[in-house]
Amino acid sequence: MFLKVMSPQEYIYEGEVVLVQFPGTMGSFEVLHNHAPLIARIDKGKLKIIDEGRNKFFLEVSPGIVEIKDNKIIVLTE
Repeated sequence: MFLKVMSPQEYIYEGEVVLVQFPGTMGSFEVLHNHAPLIARIDKGKLKIIDEGRNKFFLEVSPGIVEIKDNKIIVLTE
């Protein structure tokens, strides 16, 4: 899956990932390969990201929106 995280000022992260966990407004949720299309709001918090090399890291984000479609994940934060 390809993940792109951006704010109005800059690209924060771009890369291939195998898992992303989001701080959703109704609780956290994870996205894996072939996830159903989805548009959701996210709260301020940490994205848990596991990249193709199985490296796990966290990325602090502001509230925003995530769109998931065709193994592409786009996160727009404030």
